[in-house]
Amino acid sequence: MKALTMAHGRARFWLWGAALAVYGFLYLPLAVVVLFSFNDSQLNAQWVGFTTRWYSKLLGDGEMLRAAANSLTIALLSSTIATVLGAMAGLAMHRYRFRFLPFLVLTPVAMPEILLGVSLLLFFRQVLDLTLGFLSILVAHITFSIGFVAVIVRARLAGMDESIFEAARDLGASPWATFRRITLPLILPALVAGFLMSFTLSIDDFVITFFVAGVGVSTLPLQIYSMIKVAVTPEVNAVSTLLMALTLSLIFLASRFAPDVLKGKE
Repeated sequence: MKALTMAHGRARFWLWGAALAVYGFLYLPLAVVVLFSFNDSQLNAQWVGFTTRWYSKLLGDGEMLRAAANSLTIALLSSTIATVLGAMAGLAMHRYRFRFLPFLVLTPVAMPEILLGVSLLLFFRQVLDLTLGFLSILVAHITFSIGFVAVIVRARLAGMDESIFEAARDLGASPWATFRRITLPLILPALVAGFLMSFTLSIDDFVITFFVAGVGVSTLPLQIYSMIKVAVTPEVNAVSTLLMALTLSLIFLASRFAPDVLKGKE
């Protein structure tokens, strides 16, 4: 019994050690970015002293502010539209059970980003003859966000009791009244989680945006990429820290809704 307890203790020790090593590998580089965003050195090669002037400098950077405004606008619009379309797709997948529908909806989720970016680029230019810019980025972000919302909504619906909807129909409720008074309130956590997930994916997307952005329209990830081609300055670290804080906050908010959605709780 004692030997078994000791073996269990050693296993726990190694498991905790492996977990801490993995998390350290993932998060230590992020901590370095945050730390050096307060470094009082233009070269950013070594720590010189503490300062917040790089954050103040961001407020006077017109290109960075325009890129941030573009990212926020595209993220809000694409997330809103993707939430509406994704909710419709999730309802359709749950209700009608068409075999090809999940394939069509979930393909952009499973497809590699570089392949999706190239496909959208060819579609916009050779099929639609669309000038690349704000609209092409918006459509691309909606395209890859719909599947995530649909999966979350479908998971929420799968955990519901179908007798609720049957009771509503037996009591004479119209399809619209059933959706408005029963279905919508029940899937609301899924819609919120899907919106936050879509917003997070949109605001920090680089690969797909790189292919469909065109000339004259830049988002925050593209602007950061253009800056680090020269050197990683503390200003880059500062904007990366702010973007990281926003993304992590949205992921945290989404996680507050997602567990109940995925477990099918009412």
